[in-house]
Amino acid sequence: MKACACTIGRRRVAAWLGLGLALGGTALAAEPAPFPEKGRTIRIVLGLAAGGASDAQARFVAHKLGEVLQTPVIVENRPGASFILATEEVIRAAPDGYTVMYAPSSVVAQNPQTLAQVRYDPFKDLTPISLGARGPLVLTVHTSVPARNVQELVTYIKANPGKMSYASFGTGTSSHIYGEAFARQAGLDVVHVPYKGGADAAKDFLAGRVQYYFDAAPNAIQNTATGKVRMLAVAAPKRSPMLPDVPTMSEQGVSGVDMASWLGFYGPARMPAPVVAKLNAALAQVLAMPATRDFFRQGAYEAESSTPQQLADLTRTTYDQWADTIRKLGLTKQ
Repeated sequence: MKACACTIGRRRVAAWLGLGLALGGTALAAEPAPFPEKGRTIRIVLGLAAGGASDAQARFVAHKLGEVLQTPVIVENRPGASFILATEEVIRAAPDGYTVMYAPSSVVAQNPQTLAQVRYDPFKDLTPISLGARGPLVLTVHTSVPARNVQELVTYIKANPGKMSYASFGTGTSSHIYGEAFARQAGLDVVHVPYKGGADAAKDFLAGRVQYYFDAAPNAIQNTATGKVRMLAVAAPKRSPMLPDVPTMSEQGVSGVDMASWLGFYGPARMPAPVVAKLNAALAQVLAMPATRDFFRQGAYEAESSTPQQLADLTRTTYDQWADTIRKLGLTKQ
């Protein structure tokens, strides 16, 4: 017995409705999940050992960021190779916002120009998210060295050629290049001793096994408090408001060691714009908190956010500035 036309029609309508619901469900399933997913952990990768100034800043921000985004945020330390291991890990990560990096300017502005083993392009392989902080490096000297200003240090080193050494965060980092620039400008015969980060360098520095060090301001303040270290100069265009009694290098007759230092947040390339915007807004909120500003200022740093484009522009400007300095020093990739 043949089905009537009305029955066939009803079957077709039901089939179309079912297909429509199925397609609608597929479309809904294809929509990206909201960022961040509740309970999913965001990693802030840091290419330095735990215990240093940058580590403390990253952990403070991670705690506050977790509160703002209502999801766990942790810091993972990946020290070694002048931040290259950490940078490569971030570059290889999925560009979904759950892996970001807190990095000093040397990672994007100096390493690609000074280290032969660098295989990343900071402009193609990373996504700028937000500036994090600004602050100077400080020339510090162990108290076993009888120098209370830069010129006295120069005189002492020249009286002891080849016998003194300076520490750095690692080959190719700002502390290394500042040390090299200082040595070239003043005509010094010294030995460079690279470390995996500020915490490792501090151990030998406080013990007097290395004699001076262009250190991050928070570390310099902490080390000076031990009575074993003196601050001689800030490596910046002008004095730090948090260290008003510490003159600049240029004030003491040494030029070319005066570029400001900063740290920023980056993610892998090709991060979705909505994810970048969400992270940027959350970081802006955290970095503007009075508690965050107070914590950073204890180490002579200023917490400061930016738009992703502003960080991209700052990265390019700083890269070009260091390129000029590196060229003038005649440094080649190592």
